[in-house]
Amino acid sequence: MEILFLSTELAPFVKAGGLADVVAALPKALRALGHRVTIVLPRFPAFEQALLFARRLTPLTFTLGDRAFEVTVFDGRLPSQIDLVLIDVPGLYDRPGIYGERGEDYADNALRFAVLARAGAEIAAQRARSGLPFDIVHAHDWPTGLVSAYLKELLPADSKTRTVFTIHNVAHQGVFPKETVPQLGFDWGRFTVDGLEFYGKANLLKQAILSADVVTTVSTTYAQELVTEGLGHQLEGVLRTRAPVTGIVNGVDYSVWNPATDTNIAARFDAEDTSNRARCRGALLHELGFPVETSGGIVAFVGRLVAQKGVDLLLEAVPRLLRATDAVVVIAGEGDDTTAKSITQIADKSHGRVVFARAASEPLVHRIFAGADIVTVPSRYEPCGLVQLYAQRYGAVPVVRATGGLVDTVVDCDTALETGTGFVFEEATGEALLGAIERALAARESEAWPRLVRRIMRLDRGWERSARRYEQVYRALVPAQPGA
Repeated sequence: MEILFLSTELAPFVKAGGLADVVAALPKALRALGHRVTIVLPRFPAFEQALLFARRLTPLTFTLGDRAFEVTVFDGRLPSQIDLVLIDVPGLYDRPGIYGERGEDYADNALRFAVLARAGAEIAAQRARSGLPFDIVHAHDWPTGLVSAYLKELLPADSKTRTVFTIHNVAHQGVFPKETVPQLGFDWGRFTVDGLEFYGKANLLKQAILSADVVTTVSTTYAQELVTEGLGHQLEGVLRTRAPVTGIVNGVDYSVWNPATDTNIAARFDAEDTSNRARCRGALLHELGFPVETSGGIVAFVGRLVAQKGVDLLLEAVPRLLRATDAVVVIAGEGDDTTAKSITQIADKSHGRVVFARAASEPLVHRIFAGADIVTVPSRYEPCGLVQLYAQRYGAVPVVRATGGLVDTVVDCDTALETGTGFVFEEATGEALLGAIERALAARESEAWPRLVRRIMRLDRGWERSARRYEQVYRALVPAQPGA
């Protein structure tokens, strides 16, 4: 099949979260299954020096509302041999950040990403007119949410191109003042309860859900949570009105996240020989400024410092954890200054037992997974989560809250550590998190702990199984070709 991905993130070039990792890894897995994938993104500054691109002689031209756009198109190829297309409009994407700067979204994001979606639709329409249509246009999250609506305007009714839309986090919806509607190229007839309208505003994610042929999300449990009050973030009713959302758990790109080949860590190891993990632990202690002779467990948190990730639970639990155990703690992530200040204060009062690695580099994150004993993911909700998957691959035992994709990927250990792949707690409280971490630290003293480490490292978290699930979704939409 010919598949077009439309996204705003792509690791390692432009990344705000797990979306970037998915868009980098899933096309490679689909290519391994025999499909051809092209990724379309804005031409962000990060691409300037990273790859070589050829500029198309003929730009894309279209009008949204009363404004005409001339979009320059650049063609390139990733090292994975995936085709990459960048679209460029002066003034729209040549700015710091993907969605905004210093924690504030850009005021014209509706227009910026409407142009991206329309350019993606125009590229798909060009291919259809050439006689070599894309079978699937697969859009990711609200910034690309209008592509299905635009395609229905550009392609004939009998077009064979079908659309798939993946919700990576329903909390991010792209909600804008209703005055935005004409700027998106739509007439007011679309601003209804059955269209863009959402409590008097325009909601791009809602339009995506209503327009796409199939809606997917990134874990089975999250697909079920999306239609429940609260976890659907006011779109649960819309999601109930259409066919069930398909949940497909994310995977791990083993070409990037693999302790047996990782050049970012102090020493390589695998599930069959974990001895070098001790070297990685010592190197991490040294790098972060902990005493190298530290015998207590290393407990790590890696992620955005926001309420969704349960950072408030972590801040409540850590001081009590330090009093109750001999563990040391590393917190790696970025967030608002108020949260960062609170973490810094805890670290300052910890007598060297808490390190705050704000805006940790990707190589440091690899080293944290390779050296930490326990990685906690105390999310209030979690569509899939990649941190716990990376931690398992590197032998760091996850402590997670029972929600979303965390439930699908971590099984609570029994007291003898004979079964299970981590430690799970139910309530979104600091006390529940503390209890789960203490359980894990106590288990670390068991003779069965090394067997648990090897067991989680042996889990098959690669992308192949998930890619085949996406392939099934695509094939259900695309009629079989003669002789196929």
